[in-house]
Amino acid sequence: MALVELRGVSKSFQKGDETITPLDDVDLSIEQGEFVSLMGPSGTGKSTLLNLVSGIDRVDSGTIFVDGTEITELSRSKLADWRAANLGYIFQTHNLIPVLTAYENVELPTLLLKLSSTERRQRVELALEAVGLSDRAEHYPRQLSGGQEQRVGIARAIVSHPKVVVADEPTGSLDTETSEQIQVLLQRLNKELNITMLMVTHDAEAAEIASRRLLLQNGKFVEREKTVLVPEDQTPASGSVATQ
Repeated sequence: MALVELRGVSKSFQKGDETITPLDDVDLSIEQGEFVSLMGPSGTGKSTLLNLVSGIDRVDSGTIFVDGTEITELSRSKLADWRAANLGYIFQTHNLIPVLTAYENVELPTLLLKLSSTERRQRVELALEAVGLSDRAEHYPRQLSGGQEQRVGIARAIVSHPKVVVADEPTGSLDTETSEQIQVLLQRLNKELNITMLMVTHDAEAAEIASRRLLLQNGKFVEREKTVLVPEDQTPASGSVATQ
């Protein structure tokens, strides 16, 4: 079984008299260590998918397994415990607590786990080191740049050694240069730490860093080939972009 497995998942919402179905009997498998990006127009259900995989929201029908656990069958309290131990979440707007230092923000998820103080400290230090912020551990969010705040958010997402990390527009609030730096960081963490990632993005360039790319369209997933820019002197007759 894949690490993340969606089977026949559907989810609908009421908008006035209209029923919106962003996910319609969809199947999806994500293997251990995969980096999957998901694109699609606003309102197509990308964030809904993240909320379902993370157990924040419930499916109308179908099942979701993560590392063999059927999370669609868990009670709310068990879901909270499962999420703390198995899932990391990267937000677009960082969602750091302003009165806590970078170290304390990263430490928060570990307080929900049964760890010794020594192991908790080691995990936080390693997470901050992984994102290049060991020297900013005692800084507060107001003392950090936007990119550094997002790095703290990423460290917080990986500190509990989750089975899967979901990222909702992780570069959406950043300038181009900082966005590219965060893309490189996410790609490196995926490869070096074998972290399984599911990322929603509107940025086509950001989507390209993933090992697999999906488009959510009309309630279904469509596999997208990776685009490769071709040098001008090698431009094929049909156009300037090739696929592989």
